[in-house]
Amino acid sequence: MKRPEKEVVVAQLTEQFRNADAVYLTEYRGLTVPQISDLREKLGRDTSYTVAKNTLARIAAKEAGIEGLDEILSGPTAITFVKGDFIEAAKVIRDFAKDNKALIIKGAAADGTVYDAEGAKKLADLKSRPQLLAEFAGDVKATMAKAAYLFNALPTKAVRTIDALREKQEKAA
Repeated sequence: MKRPEKEVVVAQLTEQFRNADAVYLTEYRGLTVPQISDLREKLGRDTSYTVAKNTLARIAAKEAGIEGLDEILSGPTAITFVKGDFIEAAKVIRDFAKDNKALIIKGAAADGTVYDAEGAKKLADLKSRPQLLAEFAGDVKATMAKAAYLFNALPTKAVRTIDALREKQEKAA
């Protein structure tokens, strides 16, 4: 690759690093073209699975402000650029790696933090944003139901107490 071509590739990679909410690095050696196509399909439209030269990827990552990928960018590396919910992408990559032993998760970068292989795998164990929002909504609804019960219980108890006092006075009279 000649220098002008490399500069274009670095510019494209830098733009992808800047636009991505997360980046996953995997070793793809041993995967067939249909398997890689299947992975790309499972990842969806908001991601791109790219094979790039490590040197160019290092330069692009540094230009995008991502430090700490130098150790991870060694050997055959494919980069997954994720826009949007990166937890879902982590789950797809983890599940695909379980089914296809040739795919090795090498690391990730998300929210300004660089993760090693174990950290990248742990990202997949986190709950996604929609799951967290659903749990929060359920907790709020349960709390509101408890509050409504308590607010309703006070007047009901007061009415029962007043009725019991009235009956007691009627029996006494």
